[in-house]
Amino acid sequence: MSDSINAPDAPRPTTDDLGHVPTEPAQRIRAKGEPRFPDGPKPDPAGSHFERRIRSFQPRRSRVTAGQADALERLWPKWGLDIDGQRVVELTELFGNDNPVVLEIGFGMGEATVQMAAADPATNILAADVHTPGQGNLLGLADHHGLSNIRVANGDAIILLREMLAPDSLDGLRVYFPDPWPKKRHHKRRLIQEEFLSLAATRLKPGATVHCATDWEPYAEQMLEVLGAHPDFENSQPDGGFAPRPDFRPLTRFEGQGLDKGHVVNDLLFRRVPHEDQR
Repeated sequence: MSDSINAPDAPRPTTDDLGHVPTEPAQRIRAKGEPRFPDGPKPDPAGSHFERRIRSFQPRRSRVTAGQADALERLWPKWGLDIDGQRVVELTELFGNDNPVVLEIGFGMGEATVQMAAADPATNILAADVHTPGQGNLLGLADHHGLSNIRVANGDAIILLREMLAPDSLDGLRVYFPDPWPKKRHHKRRLIQEEFLSLAATRLKPGATVHCATDWEPYAEQMLEVLGAHPDFENSQPDGGFAPRPDFRPLTRFEGQGLDKGHVVNDLLFRRVPHEDQR
């Protein structure tokens, strides 16, 4: 993470060279049945309120460090959102301003999200994931760098889009390095499908950008095919192909390692076309 980002004067969690908050494991022993984070993200916020469909994500269980746990306990009530599907979120209220809002689905440990938020403070980022350590890490990094334009959503992004976001409320959608589900029998689990795009289109403003990136070439080809055929989106590239990596998407450590191994990373930049009555 760049040292040029100004941190506030109040003490903040330190980070390591990779942009992670401290890695010592949390030590407090919980009583039997006690929630891990009573005021933090819920294990299954939507519960049984919605149908059990094929999921595009697979929950990852890993240890929450002391720094991540501290960030979750301190900052979740302020900057966190459980995707319970029980209400429509007023984004101006959630962020405290009426700046443009971009939804990022799947942010890993949050390093790239923080860099983009710092580089563009006039844009709000609603970052959704199901990985508790990553949620804590992103909250800790945002706090460390004094950023107020990030909110962290916990749970299924489909429920967030369908039940909790108003039509035409988003100025952009980012899906970076989603699970490629490489086995053919698992392709139905891939996020970028026609049905997902049709849902996303209802929540994106005309002209909003959909930006996807993947290092799995067969998935990149599928993304290009599905987005290119969808009537609600148009490719930003005149030749109808992949886009160069835009400057605003940071080169992540994970991506750099892949490039060193000869992986090909493809970016796709599409625009939400206007509705019929807006043309």
